Amino acid sequence: MIQLSDLTKAFGDRVLLDHVTWQIADRERVGLCGPNGAGKTTLLKMMAGLEEPDSGAVLKPADLSVGYLPQDGLSHSGRTVFDEATRAFADLLAIKAEMHDLEERLGDAAVPEAQHEAMLIRYSDLQDRFRLRDGYSIELKTATVLNGLGFTKADFERQTDTFSGGWQMRLALAKLLLGEPGLLLLDEPTNHLDLEARNWLETYLNQYPRAVILVSHDRFFLDAVVTRIADLSLRTITDYVGNYSQYLVAHEARMDALRKAKREQDEEVARVRMFIDRFRYQATKAAQVQSRIKLLEKVVPIDVPAERKKIRFDFPTSGKSGRTVLELAHVRKAYGDLVVLDDVSLHIERGDRIALVGVNGAGKSTLMRLLSGEETPSSGTRTEGHHVVMQYFAQDEATRMDPLPTVYETLSAGSPLDMVPAIRNILGGFLFSGDDVYKKVKVLSGGERTRLAVARMLLRPSNTLLLDEPTNHLDLDSKEVLLDALADYGGTLIFVSHDRYFVERLATKIIEVGNGGVLVYPGTYAEFLWRKEHPDVAAAGGPTSGGRGGTAPASRPTPRVPQPLQPTAAAGSKKRAEAPNAPVALPGLSREEKKRADAEARKKARADEARRTRVTELETRIATVENEIRTLERAMSADGFYGDRAKAQPVIDRHQALMWQVGDLMHQWEELQAEVDLASTSDG
Repeated sequence: MIQLSDLTKAFGDRVLLDHVTWQIADRERVGLCGPNGAGKTTLLKMMAGLEEPDSGAVLKPADLSVGYLPQDGLSHSGRTVFDEATRAFADLLAIKAEMHDLEERLGDAAVPEAQHEAMLIRYSDLQDRFRLRDGYSIELKTATVLNGLGFTKADFERQTDTFSGGWQMRLALAKLLLGEPGLLLLDEPTNHLDLEARNWLETYLNQYPRAVILVSHDRFFLDAVVTRIADLSLRTITDYVGNYSQYLVAHEARMDALRKAKREQDEEVARVRMFIDRFRYQATKAAQVQSRIKLLEKVVPIDVPAERKKIRFDFPTSGKSGRTVLELAHVRKAYGDLVVLDDVSLHIERGDRIALVGVNGAGKSTLMRLLSGEETPSSGTRTEGHHVVMQYFAQDEATRMDPLPTVYETLSAGSPLDMVPAIRNILGGFLFSGDDVYKKVKVLSGGERTRLAVARMLLRPSNTLLLDEPTNHLDLDSKEVLLDALADYGGTLIFVSHDRYFVERLATKIIEVGNGGVLVYPGTYAEFLWRKEHPDVAAAGGPTSGGRGGTAPASRPTPRVPQPLQPTAAAGSKKRAEAPNAPVALPGLSREEKKRADAEARKKARADEARRTRVTELETRIATVENEIRTLERAMSADGFYGDRAKAQPVIDRHQALMWQVGDLMHQWEELQAEVDLASTSDG
């Protein structure tokens, strides 16, 4: 379909591709990976015909259409969104216009019969072509793609130049998808998409009937879409079958084998050089020396990429906060006539790991600013818990940094003394190496500033983190550094991210923001999606529609609920039968010692019995509270429940109180059950 033939490309003395031959077949979905600066974008531009190779050629069929989406920089003006998107069907629209013209002329009685007959034939031909190319579905296709990428019906008639750069790139992507080029080249297509739009794009690309090559720093997106990875490194392209996760395993195995071969080659070369140096001036060994010199000249050195040091990092320690970290009560936030959040109540506890999700413009960043205290609510209250040490990473964090210090000075300022030795390692993990650390902040690009802001955050102690899009402009390795650190973070975490893998790894609770309200979903993002995709099943256990600070049910079975309850009690009864409260015969002890031992045994048995009884009582209380929760959730899922606000609010408040109560009971049950299990183990 498209082939690189002996392709070479260099910028000055820096060679990106060195005599590369590679090809892609029809309908393949290939992920183009490689370190920053390896030449991925340059390669896409050469395949799109926007840049020329230094030597070699890009071979493709004459009728192959190629669509290329750059990372940014595209804009549109002079049309509505819908009209701009339909320009992807320029050929079909031209046929449609000609058909309309023929329709008018055919209605003219003054047209001669012979010409009339010719126009009918032409009209029939155009109509067949229009129908076969699905021209009658242009409006439906356009609306489907625009909706999938986050445009609302009201947006369709807005002028394109009223949209920001991110939405301009979404529109450019929509036009490419609608045009269905034979080869689709996408450079970071998810940069400007929220989670919902990314999920839609995954599905669309999996059904795309042509070839796709994409560059992405979104690991989950690559795993979901591609069937092959092309690794661009060491000035060549190496193919790996499978998705990105499979590539990581195969690539590491290949690198291990390459490093081993390199070591063996270096050892062999060293031995040969030693022989040459030792016997170079001995006449009897001259022939052997010359033979080895020629052998060395023929050796092709094995090229191994520099092994990137895996950075493990722990946040600086900070004292624990109180159990309640943040609380919003009946909060309203408006900007003039625009009401973003209305009557929102939230309760955030220590240890929560919350992802805020929702379409762009739903109010996620506004909610983050309210939680952080950066903005005050128009009405309602924000309450911060005891001993909360908070860090807030805003979307525009890069622009907030002092431009005068160097990169190193920015990190060292405000960092604890014991973290100073880690600064160089952290900077390396975020692609600042060598003399980069002495650059002034003011000369850094937007992406470099964002990476520096993330690195600075990692070095400051806190027990509560609020992160608004921290992964923007991070490559896959830098994301891993941040992700590993956050996975081990012991405090409370609230974040907004459009990186699905990031959300999947970190979130244990989802808050959906939209329509002026929030809805809390206990569980992971996968469980959240399942409940959204199965509203009928979810409705049996609770609401799936949004409310003001409402709580959606956890999926059933609820995580951490004792499984099952009866066997636990039965197991306790069985153990009591096997270990009755009776004095234990202990041979070899005096009468007094035996009495003391018997008393201790009875005391321990009573304590064990009390714990088991308490476990059974807690299990009964948990079951009772959960039954009440389910009853409330059935009422909350009824049609029209949220129509009467005054009547609905007490039910919502009761439901939320019960959710916290069952969480506290579960915590008590886990601690007691652990004690029971420990006692059983020691008895055994």
